[in-house]
Amino acid sequence: MTSCSAAVEAFVTRLAAFQFENVFNPYAEACADHDEDDAPAIRRQNLSRVLDAALATGVDSIWIARDLGYRGGRRTGLALTDEVHLAAHAGLFDLAPLARSTRGPAVGERTAKIIWQALGALNRPVFLWNVFPLHPHERDDPLSNRCHSRAERQACRPLLAWLLETLQPKSVLAIGRDAQLALADLGVTAHQVRHPSYGGQTEFLDGVYAYYGLMRDRVERTPEFL
Repeated sequence: MTSCSAAVEAFVTRLAAFQFENVFNPYAEACADHDEDDAPAIRRQNLSRVLDAALATGVDSIWIARDLGYRGGRRTGLALTDEVHLAAHAGLFDLAPLARSTRGPAVGERTAKIIWQALGALNRPVFLWNVFPLHPHERDDPLSNRCHSRAERQACRPLLAWLLETLQPKSVLAIGRDAQLALADLGVTAHQVRHPSYGGQTEFLDGVYAYYGLMRDRVERTPEFL
């Protein structure tokens, strides 16, 4: 194992050790209703492979959202990525296919669909993360989303600091105002774009394309978007 892989293994092991009330840790826990028996190991492997590739090849940017969603990262172990876009995430870093950790049909997420539309247009190595890298949910409702607390965010601060220091991205993009405020609370300056949820798809795409100097009308005439 290379030193790079050893660092990734230590990072993922530390992530899997976190425990909070009303929080699902997909790297350590399995959902009795939807997960395969070895689901946590599959999700650890997915994240390890993507992070290893990002460290080996370098990244252009890190996009950071708020926390994992129950239809996306809770199931895949990858921020802003649902099961429908696992192949796209593998392709972003020229990896062999990433594995699913759940049973039944692949589940999609509206936010992930728009995120990956933008990433497909950029064709740049971008690492995806969350200020709080686990799935916080409402009490007694594990398949719901809630905003993480400041204490939960602060507990995970060393992981974000390690990523930023190690990956050395050219830029940090905050997906939504909540993410930008949370990053500011952690001392991280980021450019904010509108979150694509709740009718924000157009503003999100406009913001991303403008930030990277792309013309949206020209991008959406390419074959990927026909």
